[in-house]
Amino acid sequence: MSKLFSSIQMRGEVIPNRVFVSPMCQYSCDTEDGKCNTWHVVHLGTRAVGGAGLVMIEATAVQPVGRITPWDAGLWEDSQIESLATSVEAIVANGSVPAIQLAHAGRKASHDKPWNGGGFLTEQEKGWQSVGASALPFDEDSAAPRELNLDEIDEIVQDFGKSAQRSVDAGIKVIELHMAHGYLGCSFMSPLSNKRSDRYGGSLENRVRFARETTRAVRHAIPDRMPLLVRVSATEYMDDGWDIEECVQLCEWLKDDGVDMIDCSSGGNSLGQHLTPFAGYQVNFAERIRKEAGIMTGAVGLITDANQAEQILVDQQADVVLLGRELLRNPYWPLQAQMELDGAVGWPSQYLRVREIRQFLDEKSGN
Repeated sequence: MSKLFSSIQMRGEVIPNRVFVSPMCQYSCDTEDGKCNTWHVVHLGTRAVGGAGLVMIEATAVQPVGRITPWDAGLWEDSQIESLATSVEAIVANGSVPAIQLAHAGRKASHDKPWNGGGFLTEQEKGWQSVGASALPFDEDSAAPRELNLDEIDEIVQDFGKSAQRSVDAGIKVIELHMAHGYLGCSFMSPLSNKRSDRYGGSLENRVRFARETTRAVRHAIPDRMPLLVRVSATEYMDDGWDIEECVQLCEWLKDDGVDMIDCSSGGNSLGQHLTPFAGYQVNFAERIRKEAGIMTGAVGLITDANQAEQILVDQQADVVLLGRELLRNPYWPLQAQMELDGAVGWPSQYLRVREIRQFLDEKSGN
């Protein structure tokens, strides 16, 4: 059997294979209620039917002001648990492990849907006052966030813990914390977006304090057997900005705080980032963090080919691969990849006729 389709254990959870669905915002909740609906059930259930070992629900806000858009998913109150549980049931019923990414958008909050241009929304346009590590806007088209005070920071940390408990109540088996892409946790980490002079600013230890406090609050709120992941931006591709050396150190500390795997992404904190993506362009970050911080990692970013994904794992550059856009294009990528790597294994009975036709065509073509 291929490495890609071997199981992996994190704490008390066994994931049936190493193809993970990245959290991908759908911007499809009813305005302001943060509740998942039938779109989420079908979208997430389809990825489970498609053969992914773990299906991660989109960035889910721990506070209303922590949403990217008014149509984001949320878990800031108990009334949102039931709608989330319905999507969780669809994932479990079709053979995958349900996970969720908890998030706070920080200064990148209060925007329109991407297909409507993604522009900043004022309060007259169903938007709200965003908050951040410092009163620095992400771009010239966005309003400056209000700098969080110490009591508000503590409240957000505690809200992450409360949302984690609600996730458990909804049947979630794995939790990821979003500390990447310029959102709140990431903006605290970077000296370019964090100009604070208190215990949350200045030194590396201070700039990662929010991420570590949040991690410990969530770890305390969930069962010991439950895996905890953190998504990081390994670098922001900016001179004098957050870089891989600082990220490795953070990941060592996060391991001490009870994190089981690092989801290794990059960028997103500055419009001036110097970045030229290519196939697997972030894999080297996963490899370095895995080796130097001594923690399991997930590789993500333009991974589209079965043999490419398999080689990443065989070469011990990462422990799992996370696919995003590729699984929007083709939710059945895992089934097809498994056929390519291992032969016809694990197909749903309802889809066996497709497998047999594929085998027949391959034999006719000499593949």
